[in-house]
Amino acid sequence: MGASATDVALERARALMVPEAAARAESATGAGYVDLLGDGVPSTGPTQDLMTSRFLPQIYERWWRPALGRVAKGVTGPGMAEEVRIARLLMALSHGDTVLDVACATGGFSREFSRAVSDSGIVVGVDASQTMLERAARELEGSELRNLALVRASGDRLPFRDDSFDAVCCFAALHLFAQPSAALSELTRVLAPAGRIAIMTSVRREITLPRLKPLMERASGIRLFESDEIVAALQMRGFDEIHQRLAGMVQFVGARLGAA
Repeated sequence: MGASATDVALERARALMVPEAAARAESATGAGYVDLLGDGVPSTGPTQDLMTSRFLPQIYERWWRPALGRVAKGVTGPGMAEEVRIARLLMALSHGDTVLDVACATGGFSREFSRAVSDSGIVVGVDASQTMLERAARELEGSELRNLALVRASGDRLPFRDDSFDAVCCFAALHLFAQPSAALSELTRVLAPAGRIAIMTSVRREITLPRLKPLMERASGIRLFESDEIVAALQMRGFDEIHQRLAGMVQFVGARLGAA
C-alpha cells in the first residue's frame, strides 16, 4: 500500500526541518500531524487558554473567528474571505511556492494557501494547540489536498532550516505570543531572501488611551501594538516594500525580505 497524502506532505515538511527536529518528527507523527512540543508552552492569558480548549476548535472557523474578527476590524473591515485574499496577495503566492502558516489554528487559511500553490508547492501549518491541530487534521482528511502538512511547534522557536520558505504568514496570533519579537525574528530566519511575509495582528488606535493599554493587555492576554511598531520591526530585520492597512483595532502588514 502506498503512502497516504498526509504522510507524503509530512515527509516533505520534514525535509525542511533542522536535523534534530527532523529526527524527532520520525517518531512524533500521529493523528495527522507532527507533534514537536510534547507538554506544550506556558499560557499568556485567557485568550490563549481558549485556543487550547476542546470546545473552541469545534466552532472556530464557522463562528468564533469570523465573529471576533468582525468586532476587532469593525463593520467596514474585511470579512474572512477577504482576509484570505489579503494574505495571498501580501505573500504573492504562485504555483510551486513553499509556504509557512504560523498559528494556523484549524487550518482554514492553510488549506486555501495549499490550493493556491498547487501540488508542486507545499504548505506547512504550525500551531501550538493540540486541539486546534486535531481539528485541522480532520478537516484536511476530508479534503483532496496532498500538499499540506501540520506541525505542532512554537512560533518563537521554529523547527525549520534557515531560508526554507518562499512565503510566511502569521494571521491573528502575533499579539498572543509571549515573545512576539522572537517570533518575528524566527519568521525572518526561515524566509528565503526576497521572500514575502504577511501579518495580521492588533493595533492600538487613538481611541484606546495609552494608560489603559497595560490594563487591557493584562486582562485579555492580548498585546496591543502601536501603529508603527510592526513596520519598524520589519524594517529592522531587513524588509522593504512594506504595506500596512488598518481596520478597527487590526492591522494587515506585508513586506518583502531584502536579498542577502
